[in-house]
Amino acid sequence: MSLHGTLISRAQALQPALRARAEETAALRRLPDETIADLQEAEFFKMLQPSSYGGLQVHPNTFFDVQIAIAEACPSTAWVLGVVAVHAWQLALFDPEAQAEVWGENPATLISSSYAPTGKVEIVEGGYKLSGRWSFSSGCDHCQWVFLGGFVPTESGPPDMRTFLLPRADYQIDDNWHTMALKGTGSKDIVVEGAFVPEHRTHKMADGFKCLSPGNAVNTDPLYSIPFGQIFVRSVSTTAIGIAKGALQFYRDVTATKIGAADGKRSAIDPSAQMAVAKAASTVAQAELVLHQNFDEMMTLAGVGEQIPIETRVAWRWDSSETVSRCVSTVDTLFSLCGGRAIFTNSPMHRYFCDIHGARAHYANRPEAAGRNLGGVQLGLPTTDYFI
Repeated sequence: MSLHGTLISRAQALQPALRARAEETAALRRLPDETIADLQEAEFFKMLQPSSYGGLQVHPNTFFDVQIAIAEACPSTAWVLGVVAVHAWQLALFDPEAQAEVWGENPATLISSSYAPTGKVEIVEGGYKLSGRWSFSSGCDHCQWVFLGGFVPTESGPPDMRTFLLPRADYQIDDNWHTMALKGTGSKDIVVEGAFVPEHRTHKMADGFKCLSPGNAVNTDPLYSIPFGQIFVRSVSTTAIGIAKGALQFYRDVTATKIGAADGKRSAIDPSAQMAVAKAASTVAQAELVLHQNFDEMMTLAGVGEQIPIETRVAWRWDSSETVSRCVSTVDTLFSLCGGRAIFTNSPMHRYFCDIHGARAHYANRPEAAGRNLGGVQLGLPTTDYFI
């Protein structure tokens, strides 16, 4: 069996355990330790990690297919996997010294993040001093380092946006994750009070945009020559595809044998149910097809050293965000047809409904911003979005 097939089989084998832990996961407001151990044993956090540190360096489509399979069973687990595992990919872009600090003693070390530049950055000798609060750091309880976004002031022109890498000793976790959706992601706040970050533990977003990061000198596989924005946004949108697949399968299983309490008829003969299933299946298939096509083309261009045109990048960025909106619409329809039992909090459909709306709330999944950017570029306007 190919590595792709092996990893997908491992994800499918985990689905029953993840479903069984769903209520515990929500109650904990973070992933259970057993789930993190399962993900580690399956090597899922290593999928985008460089081979020099024991990583698998898989094709992005393998990574995202695993995320989809996990999301079918537990959206919170898939969300944490997608976000935390993609950080191994970004660390590969950092200065080799930073990579050694994180992975040198333990290649299984994990990193959480909060990229919104909400803290204060001060230039000091040898690096920077960070202070402030950063929100939505998914999976942070299980991580030993964190990526934090910040603006470095410049003498002229716009500020320089960077990712800052901090060890667990330099920040506190504020346990404030009390939400209606993605409850198990543990996306808590990170609080920093005057922590020093040396220059080598920073990564310029502009370098990620240009695919010219310090780590590219040592990690030369085409995987690390694709734009940072392209793989990052898909790490927070692809869970939606898995949620839609999970909701569709649940609806099919229930509706195929359900007898209406009011009329005694089989729900499966309801034209509305039939059309909903047909449309949902088509939406999911199209979403997976577009995802695979985009990354196949991306990796082909990276493999021959060609730059991806801006027009193509903004179109792919739109594909990522619009996928979430289409999956939200799909789940909403299935939820509305599922009957009164769907509103009970122990119903998988209730969980799919809430979690996909939680995914939609992420800034990167806003189709309005991506659509305006795509339309503007096609009308001759420039883009300043580094997340493409």
